[in-house]
Amino acid sequence: MPKQPTLRPSDLVVALQLTLDQSAQFKQLAESTGLSAGECHNAVRRLRLSQLVLADERRSSRDALHQFLVRGVPFAFPAVAGAETIGVATAHSSTAFHGIIESPTRFVWPDADGQVRGQSLVPLFPGAAALPARNQPLYELLTIVDALRVGTTRVRKIAAELLASRFAEAGA
Repeated sequence: MPKQPTLRPSDLVVALQLTLDQSAQFKQLAESTGLSAGECHNAVRRLRLSQLVLADERRSSRDALHQFLVRGVPFAFPAVAGAETIGVATAHSSTAFHGIIESPTRFVWPDADGQVRGQSLVPLFPGAAALPARNQPLYELLTIVDALRVGTTRVRKIAAELLASRFAEAGA
């Protein structure tokens, strides 16, 4: 009997990168995300099955992806917050929200080399804390997704608008 395919959190990282760079080959995807080429290939396969990536292309279906990120991700990949620690800013604490949201609550992906102190948040994939140095646009998109996972209604609304704006810019 066939096994039911299931999206993995790191698949979303690949989908976001494909939104930023529609022509990315697997080697480029691996370099820009920090995942292996094999993981990227498997992610694209699962994303195609879920219709978040177009069937015969390596290009995200922006509308479907936006809808899934806004409505589905908070339920499919619930946020796991922990104790205060040092790390890399995420959610509404990140640079993507600079000047838009001011909040005393900060969220971080735990990282010994981080510069921000805040409540820890388990990242969607282990290499997330390295993204600011590796791929700033992908880092910001992933932090917007985290805001959808942990934010208040107001923060989630702003995050959904930011995500739509970034997707439109990437498509231009």
